[in-house]
Amino acid sequence: MSMRHTLSVLVEDKPGVLARIAGLFSRRSFNIESLAVGPTEHRDVSRMTIVVNVEDSPLEQVTKQLNKLVEVIKIVELEPTASVQRELMLVKVGASIDTRHQVLDIVQLFGATTVDVWPDAITVQIIDNADRLADFLRVLEPFGVRELVQSGLVAIGRGPRSISERSLRPVSVPAPPAAV
Repeated sequence: MSMRHTLSVLVEDKPGVLARIAGLFSRRSFNIESLAVGPTEHRDVSRMTIVVNVEDSPLEQVTKQLNKLVEVIKIVELEPTASVQRELMLVKVGASIDTRHQVLDIVQLFGATTVDVWPDAITVQIIDNADRLADFLRVLEPFGVRELVQSGLVAIGRGPRSISERSLRPVSVPAPPAAV
């Protein structure tokens, strides 16, 4: 049985790390559904949020191999109930003078934001979980979705603990020069 897994991976911010990690998934014939990479609260550390749909046991093999990469600092699987998960979507939807108020009502109902307006189209932005984004699109469909772009999933564990607590390698700080 396949399951969707969300992995949060702390890595050293160096060229080639993304390619090496994606390569591991590719060699196992796993399709990455979503991948988001960005900076963290620590300089020189990036965070990858990777969503894959795989069997449980093969995923364990990949995470073991990921942990062997020098640049990988920590890997955590984020369960949907124990994390906050969001995606950003930009949608360009048809909106004539006659339907504009209906589209704007939907935008307001879903807590989305209008970011661009033209006489026959409106571009909106919404940030939410995957189910809510799908609902938003379903409601907008009758007006004609002209263009759509969606970010990868980003996720963070609930509660006060940080993924980076006790996991970052110590950084060596050079000693100050001796006084002569």
